Amino acid sequence: MGKLDWMDVSDLSFNALLLLEKMQLDYLPKMEIPRKELAVALKANPAVEWYLRHKTAWLDSWLDAVKEENPGLTLSRERIRRAEIAVLENMSDWLVYVVAPEMYDRLDFLNWDSQELREVADFQGRRVIDLGAGTGRLTLVAAEEAAEVFAVEPVASLREYLKEKAEERGYSNIYVVDGLIEAIPFPGNFADIIMGGHVFGECCLQEYREMLRVVKPGGKLVLCPGNNDCDNEVHDFLVSRSFQWSSFLEPGDGLKRKYWKKVTGSTLEKG
Repeated sequence: MGKLDWMDVSDLSFNALLLLEKMQLDYLPKMEIPRKELAVALKANPAVEWYLRHKTAWLDSWLDAVKEENPGLTLSRERIRRAEIAVLENMSDWLVYVVAPEMYDRLDFLNWDSQELREVADFQGRRVIDLGAGTGRLTLVAAEEAAEVFAVEPVASLREYLKEKAEERGYSNIYVVDGLIEAIPFPGNFADIIMGGHVFGECCLQEYREMLRVVKPGGKLVLCPGNNDCDNEVHDFLVSRSFQWSSFLEPGDGLKRKYWKKVTGSTLEKG
């Protein structure tokens, strides 16, 4: 998982890590954070290390290993700041969510043609769930016609941003809730349409089965996993479950793929 240059972190305090939530911190070992730089930054910022360990206890062994690999570090002010920036740069995607969601909302890749979503799902009068709703790119398209849209988003700062955005635009049919794709916070047979952008694919089978649990028979699943226009494990998984697919353009990021499927009784039985 490489770094994404979504914001300039050069003036950002290392204490910004104190704003991250548990579900974000769980990804730390998967990120390409330079371990020596992390060791330097944590040695100079014990409050941040304390927060990481107490917010996500299972990180203890990983943090211990990072520190043991880098003993006896010399910490000049300049060295510390270089290390902090190196760590922050590799977490710019998580940090922009909690520090400046309005900046994330302006990123080029979100400016895709809304018709790409409308042409694979009829939202008229439907009950819709948007998984990993973020700042509401998919949510707001669906809300133009849907009876109600439940925007499921695990990051609190993004939920607050989306609530304010929906209110400013006059939507009264958008409900923003906490939750994850692998644990959707609704009962079975709840939604006519379940959709998600850049959220599916971490644990394909678990996520797929959870969507099947919540969608109504005859309902629809619509996914834009963020994969490039080439075959990969996510593509193979979805195609093997009879999803249709096509390519579309994400500005600034090239061709991506979208997938959709009508859920039948046999689908629900097989998972």
